Amino acid sequence: IVDQSIPLPQRNIEKDFLMAIENIVSITGRGTVATGRVERGQITVGETVEIIGLKETRETTVIGLEMFQKTLDATVAGDNVGVLLRGIQKNEIQRGMVLAKPGSITPHIRFKAQVYILKK
Repeated sequence: IVDQSIPLPQRNIEKDFLMAIENIVSITGRGTVATGRVERGQITVGETVEIIGLKETRETTVIGLEMFQKTLDATVAGDNVGVLLRGIQKNEIQRGMVLAKPGSITPHIRFKAQVYILKK
């Protein structure tokens, strides 16, 4: 009865892939794994992704996906996953950067804003 009353969340898989990096793990003999939640889109093993933010944008290939210690061929929005990245060292990426489909987003270092400060 509970399963019928709680609707399944809608997964945003139509948009381009985007995942914020929450943690980085180096696995001896395998490479570097970026973990996080897929915010939108989907990704499969063998696809190219960009690492964007904080440092120079880099392109790499996804060579492995894992969720709860199970190897996957693909993952979709809403999944918490580990993404094994080809040719990336642990010190080249950090928390706060994002993995995205190449050309889908661009980093910005400057913006204009209008701020209104409330006073007591």
